[in-house]
Amino acid sequence: MSNLPPTPAGIVVGPDRVRRCWWAAQPEIYQAYHDDEWGRPVADDCRLFEKICLEGFQSGLSWLTILKKRENFRRAFRDFDFREVACFGPRETALLLGDAGIVRHRGKIAATIHNAGRAIELAAEFGSLAAYFWHWEPPAGERPRRLDQATLAALGPAPAALALSKDLRRRGWSFVGPTTCHAFMQAMGLVNDHLDGCGFRAKVERARRQFARPG
Repeated sequence: MSNLPPTPAGIVVGPDRVRRCWWAAQPEIYQAYHDDEWGRPVADDCRLFEKICLEGFQSGLSWLTILKKRENFRRAFRDFDFREVACFGPRETALLLGDAGIVRHRGKIAATIHNAGRAIELAAEFGSLAAYFWHWEPPAGERPRRLDQATLAALGPAPAALALSKDLRRRGWSFVGPTTCHAFMQAMGLVNDHLDGCGFRAKVERARRQFARPG
């Protein structure tokens, strides 16, 4: 008989007996992303630019599709160094449209190149992309004390994600709707949306407490 307490809704127990959020049940690449990356605070400008671009590429697709192609995206977009991507022209665009290792969507490719230019402007204005994005971290009081699957589903995009999306679009960014911005905030640690009962919620919260907010 197992000594583990009952498993809450939205929590799955893997063969390693570790409790995870339901979406990380399988495949293994999802588990590694959930355990090692999702929700952990990030201050690296290129990683932040990468994530918001890849969330845009995900639109209409699954995150699994993007995750499997992530290394190809990194190679194709110069590791998401936005200062380099902003210099892409017709030649680079043609190469990207012919690259079967990424999502060959003309609008999303064009948006990534365009957004790189806007990222340079943001970094110049705020000192770094990190300083800009972390400015939108929601106050602790806006987040529920306990987070189960039903509560998370009912929350929808955080008000800060709506405001971030609006501000980015005002600044000329593309493919940065509220859902994209909320997923970005979840992944980059601006919020901790690991469910209560997940074996990684406390670890992520500890990392957030120890994280030095940029700017």
